[in-house]
Amino acid sequence: MLLEFRQLRIQPGQQLLLEDVSWQQFENILAELGEHRAARLSYSHGFLEIMVPLPEHEKAKEMIGDMVKIFLEAKQIAFESLDSTTLKIERMTQGVEPDACFYIQNQAAVIGKNRLDMSVDPPPDLAIEIDLTSRTQLDNYQILGVPELWRYGKQGLKINVLQGGKYVESDFSPIFPDIPIIELVNQCVQQSQVSGRTQAIQALRNWVRNHV
Repeated sequence: MLLEFRQLRIQPGQQLLLEDVSWQQFENILAELGEHRAARLSYSHGFLEIMVPLPEHEKAKEMIGDMVKIFLEAKQIAFESLDSTTLKIERMTQGVEPDACFYIQNQAAVIGKNRLDMSVDPPPDLAIEIDLTSRTQLDNYQILGVPELWRYGKQGLKINVLQGGKYVESDFSPIFPDIPIIELVNQCVQQSQVSGRTQAIQALRNWVRNHV
């Protein structure tokens, strides 16, 4: 008797790596697991990685996503936020689920869309990954052409910018060139772990009022 994929139990903070997974199998697994799930999937050239995040992963994801929204709103920049959507394109055999993603320059192209087709839709302008329990594979995002990728790990935030088809690490965000993103993200996330989310966000809003 064949096991169904949903019968597998992956504990928070753990990963499962499968080899020789066809694109159709990947699509079937996505359909079987559904959209309302804790697991995050990443697919590249037959390798499928499934990860279940820890609670601190989710807290950092929410905090950084909220920060981006505060910055965009303060600068009166229109955007669409799609959170943990699946970015996939069959002809490149790539699929990845960022912890959060933002359409800014291309926001008009995805208004009203809950699902994306990367063979038709543009990639998000910004993707965010929380690398507290796993390490993001840059290849997925490079191949999909995501211009800017933020990765938050135990050592803080790293910004990767796509140049000539490859990611290079940057000290600043091209989306927010006049805002010290790395310093603010690290400070705000750390403060939220000490004094709580409400105080950390309020402190950020005060900074934004005075500097943006």
